[in-house]
Amino acid sequence: MPRKTHTDKEKRGGRGRSATGEMRTPRPKPKIDFTIDALDFKNTNLLKQFVTDQGRILPRKYTGLPAHYQRQLNRSIKRARQMLLMK
Repeated sequence: MPRKTHTDKEKRGGRGRSATGEMRTPRPKPKIDFTIDALDFKNTNLLKQFVTDQGRILPRKYTGLPAHYQRQLNRSIKRARQMLLMK
């Protein structure tokens, strides 16, 4: 049985996109309405917005925060748990 040969479209198509040039719409950038200073372990009202009912910290995909804000958020949530300000 002979081998299949690829056409030029298949070579340039890439990863399941249609040949029409369909582009993915970019994810909207969230507007952060608090400062980096507000991400403190004592500010439990703000921290509770980023935690589920079970107490899990929401990932960046859902919070939409930049990486350095998300790291500080994780740190402050864990500190608030240690101080028994949050569950």
